[in-house]
Amino acid sequence: MEEFKKAVERNIAEYGFPVALDEKTGAMQWVDMRKLELSYLICIENIAPFFEGMREGKLLTTKCKRCGELFFPPQKDCPNCRVSEMEWVELKKEGVLETLTVVFVRPPSFAMHDPYTVAIAKLDDGVRITAWLRGDPRKVKPGQRVRVEISRRKEGYLMYELVPIEG
Repeated sequence: MEEFKKAVERNIAEYGFPVALDEKTGAMQWVDMRKLELSYLICIENIAPFFEGMREGKLLTTKCKRCGELFFPPQKDCPNCRVSEMEWVELKKEGVLETLTVVFVRPPSFAMHDPYTVAIAKLDDGVRITAWLRGDPRKVKPGQRVRVEISRRKEGYLMYELVPIEG
C-alpha cells in the first residue's frame, strides 16, 4: 500500500491529480485519497420480532391487517394504507431465484470478503428477498429453486442468505 501511495504522489506531481494506472488496462483512474469510515445507528425496536425470529431460525415479516399486503423487509407502517395495523407472519423459506450478480469490486466495508454473489428471489409467499447467495454462482441460474437459511456472518452476527436447492 505504501508503494501505491508513493506512485499516486508521483502522479500528482506529474499530472496534477491523484491518479493511478489500472493494472489490467493501463487506463488512468482517479484515486480518492480520503479515508472513509462510517458508523451509524438504526432503531430496530419496531421490528424486533424480525431479529428474534432469526435467532430461532424463522423468517418473519409484517402483513398489513387492512389491505393484506406482505412487506419484506418488515415495516412498522403500511405505505399503501398509511396505518400501523401490522401483524407478524412467518414466511415460507423457499422460492425461485430471479437474478444474481457477483460483486468483485467490493466496498471498503466488505473488503475482507472474497467476491460474493447477491441475488434476488421471489419466495413462495410472493415477497422478493435480496440476499447473498451461498455457493458457486456458475452452478445456478434464474428459475432455480432456492431456500433461505439463517447463518452466522464472518463478522459474527446472524443474517439470512439464499441457498440453491439441489435437484
